[in-house]
Amino acid sequence: MTAKDVSVGIDVGGTFTDLAALSIDGEIFTTKVLSTPSDRATGVLGSLHAAALAGEAVKQLAHGTTVVTNLLLERKGARVVLCATAGFTDLLELRRQERASLYDLTAHHPESLVPLDRVVAVSERMLFDGVDIPLTHSAIREVVASVIALQPDTVAIALLHAYANPLHEILLRDALNKAYHELGKPCDVICSHEVLPEIREYERTATTVAEAYARPVVQKYLETLSSRLAADGFRAPHVMTSAGGTLSVPQASLHAAALALSGPAGGVTGSAAVVRELGIPLALTIDIGGTSADVGLIVDGEPLVERGGSVAGVPIALPRVLVEPVAAGGGSIGWIDEGGALRAGPHSAGAVPGPAAYGRGGVEATVTDAHVVLGNVSEGEWSGGVHIDGERARSAVQLLAARLGVSLHRAAQGLISTADATMARALRRVSVERGVDPRSATLVAFGGGGPLHACGLAELLAMTRILVPPHAGVLSAIGLALAPERREGLASLLVQCDALSASELTRTLQAQIAEVRGADGERLSARSWARARYVGQGYELEIAVADGDDGTAIAKRFAAAHAKRMGFALDRAVECVSLRVALVGEAWPARFARAPKDGVLPDDVDDGRAMDRTIVGPFTVRLPDATMRVSEGWTARSLPMGGWLMEVNA
Repeated sequence: MTAKDVSVGIDVGGTFTDLAALSIDGEIFTTKVLSTPSDRATGVLGSLHAAALAGEAVKQLAHGTTVVTNLLLERKGARVVLCATAGFTDLLELRRQERASLYDLTAHHPESLVPLDRVVAVSERMLFDGVDIPLTHSAIREVVASVIALQPDTVAIALLHAYANPLHEILLRDALNKAYHELGKPCDVICSHEVLPEIREYERTATTVAEAYARPVVQKYLETLSSRLAADGFRAPHVMTSAGGTLSVPQASLHAAALALSGPAGGVTGSAAVVRELGIPLALTIDIGGTSADVGLIVDGEPLVERGGSVAGVPIALPRVLVEPVAAGGGSIGWIDEGGALRAGPHSAGAVPGPAAYGRGGVEATVTDAHVVLGNVSEGEWSGGVHIDGERARSAVQLLAARLGVSLHRAAQGLISTADATMARALRRVSVERGVDPRSATLVAFGGGGPLHACGLAELLAMTRILVPPHAGVLSAIGLALAPERREGLASLLVQCDALSASELTRTLQAQIAEVRGADGERLSARSWARARYVGQGYELEIAVADGDDGTAIAKRFAAAHAKRMGFALDRAVECVSLRVALVGEAWPARFARAPKDGVLPDDVDDGRAMDRTIVGPFTVRLPDATMRVSEGWTARSLPMGGWLMEVNA
């Protein structure tokens, strides 16, 4: 790429590593290389080398990583010891006393990140309004000795009601730090009041344990990546968080749990930039890659940010962009279950060996192979150094067809339909469960497979409009390049809204903002939200807080939001549970100028920028980094900014 000031986003996926470089004048350069599952940093450096970028031209570099997700899935994190209030040491095992599956009695929850034999009971009891059982020097010495004997990599401390009064956690942390310093064996000690200062003991404990479990791995990965980038003349990266912004390496190293959905958040951020430019009020997003598909929701041009969720069976109750991943992608393997039904995924061929069509050793039929059989994906050379071999794809799908006792064509179509059904269920969950009618939304389809499946998914949800954004195959990387720095902070504030004055609310928010801003955050602007509920409810809605608001204003706004989402309002007092603040920097300018022609847009590739171009389905369009399928009954119209808008024929 021509040497000039650029912002670079690099999205490391299970199959491909995508790079997008955005110049300050709007030029966009993209490239794609195969990921190296055993060494994610290799994909980052490989994409930079493929783009021929000089270190001095890169003004900012943002990275989306799956390190936390992978270590939670594979259970390859740190050895953690948990210190919990005596009598509450079984909290991670008891969870919420809910079954893993309501009707499947054989289903079990994943094992806890900390087994019971590594949970140390602390003789203390803090109440929300004072001390019940003091933490004595003798009790501290006993805990310190027990922890050291268990030889942890990290220590998590989660004591009762520490969100309201962290005194006991602080005393225990200081004692452990002193003991390890005297031993000459530094050990990170992580307190729940620093990770998640909110009510709900289980979620606070589980999130703190997840932070302790992931932090050493994240720190090592970021240190290694930063060193390798520096050796090639590049600055240290910023890292995308689950909340849709970026953190510097020092900040990200201390907020490992906040990186659990680092990669998928980039795609929703990129989608939001396109949706805002086109003035689309409501959008569902579907990012289909080689291993999985990620579903999101954009309202009034902003990604929906919610509290918590589960990643690989581990609750992480931190703010995150709403993204629901499902195990359905181009590499999803087709198989037949015990009842004789065709299934797609969750097992994936990934990058190694990959779909059979890649010719890299894969022999089982995947969704990508099915598309090759049907002619939706053409044979020959593709981006990322992939060669599509039609004969290998047909052989793999034929084996599946023989087991099913159907034709080659029917097996391929069935495999695609099965994957579509899985993704459509996720789209319904994200929308309908939040009071959103998908029929009124535009489906934004991106990733390598998004535009290929878009029409089928839209038909399953009775949607009539599809947006295939420019640079659809690497939109997550573009979202990373656009994303501003973002720091999140939480503060507990359990009070009825009619007793919450404007001065108290302002004072609490200002203190929280100052803490999150730190010494180097003057350039960041602040936004605030309150989590509120009717008295007696178990869960909250997040309500924006404006300057000068008091509890009455929050209660009125909450009642309106509750009526919109739930369909009813109650004549009952409203209480505030906690406050959230976000400090956000300036985003890189979102200009979707035409990408350079040199090697990025071959002559047989259509980027949709030909003015006034209309395509009536059925028709398949090869995009620079993806494939778009216009089904029968649909019409696609090119957009001046690039990309396509597809609509159902009237």
